[in-house]
Amino acid sequence: MKKAIHFRMIEGNSLGFVALLAVLGAIIAAGLGATYYMEHNGHWVTGMTNKVIWGTPHVFAVFLIVAASGALNVASIASAFNRVAYKPMARLSALLAITLLVGGLAVLVLDLGRPDRLIVAMTYYNFKSIFAWNIYLYTGFMAIVGIYIWVMMDNSVRQFYKAAGIAAFIWRLALTTGTGSIFGFLVARQAYDAAIMAPMFIIMSFSFGLAIFLLVLMCSMKWTGRPIGDRILNRLKNLQGVFVAAVLYFAVAYHLTNLYATEHHGIERFILLDGGIYTQLFWIGQILIGGIIPLLLLFTPLSRSRGVIALAAVLVILGGLAQMYVIIIGGQAYPLVMFPGMEVSSSFLDGAIAEYSPSLPEVLLGLGGVAIALAATTFALKVLPFLPASLADADVDPHYKEETAEASAEAA
Repeated sequence: MKKAIHFRMIEGNSLGFVALLAVLGAIIAAGLGATYYMEHNGHWVTGMTNKVIWGTPHVFAVFLIVAASGALNVASIASAFNRVAYKPMARLSALLAITLLVGGLAVLVLDLGRPDRLIVAMTYYNFKSIFAWNIYLYTGFMAIVGIYIWVMMDNSVRQFYKAAGIAAFIWRLALTTGTGSIFGFLVARQAYDAAIMAPMFIIMSFSFGLAIFLLVLMCSMKWTGRPIGDRILNRLKNLQGVFVAAVLYFAVAYHLTNLYATEHHGIERFILLDGGIYTQLFWIGQILIGGIIPLLLLFTPLSRSRGVIALAAVLVILGGLAQMYVIIIGGQAYPLVMFPGMEVSSSFLDGAIAEYSPSLPEVLLGLGGVAIALAATTFALKVLPFLPASLADADVDPHYKEETAEASAEAA
């Protein structure tokens, strides 16, 4: 019979724990300072213009929001699909889903220019706008995942575990669909206005969220001296590889679909060939660093090293940020097509490629959101039992003892 899984809070008394919180706190403070600087002086101090109105903070924010949905991968597999080996990691998975979403939304709110205007968006709804829908999707996600965590931790309501897991799984799909539809519904931008955006964002969330989960799991288990077995780690890295391949597939499908339509030839040439930094980020950042290299690391004998698995997860995250940069900022940099088939020019630079360079305050604000998510996760691990005491194969894999007995019998 498989051993019962015990969860234990981390002590958080070591110098390393204090140093980690201090570093994260310093990054958060820098992000808040950057916000004050931008609010006090106006957004002209950023790289944003009246053409590129979503800058680097939005890259971080959308990445974190998308990754929040994907961080729930492991919990969904455990509950909705009843995979026993993943259940010990479900609490951490759900925790990361909430903290990453909080970090992403914090960046969004602080990058609005007038954060107080959020009250208007929360009290007056235009349901023709996908942004109005997303307010419900984001708050609903946090509420449902919060209930999911409660059900996992409280044995008195354990009978609702599967129902809560299925509800969280369905809501996370709706959340990421809503985020992808922000771009899919924007008909004015040639890089957007595509139905494939919604499913592409869903699979991106699977990949980015699992990469972050892998890193947090490996670091938290190692730093607290808790074992993690090779079998469970191999399951996660194989799943990560499948998601990376799926992201590459959707990227190919998206661009091939655009190339089929003549009206999108301009934006495709811009992104794939003539876009300068956007072309470099696409081929080097998104495709090579975020796709091909991680696949080679995860599906070759190199993956026997845990350091290589961690490196692959880091590369997936970097590639994901590059992909978001190309989608969000590259899509805005390409000029609006106001009169199809005609060349447009004016003293306001209509028809010209928009210039944008990230400023230091924008980068600090984005990193501040990442630090908020990680600091919240670190604090939660100290005050509540989210982390299993052991993820050794003998403790969590239901087939481990059977296969060990069979191997011993064959050897005899």
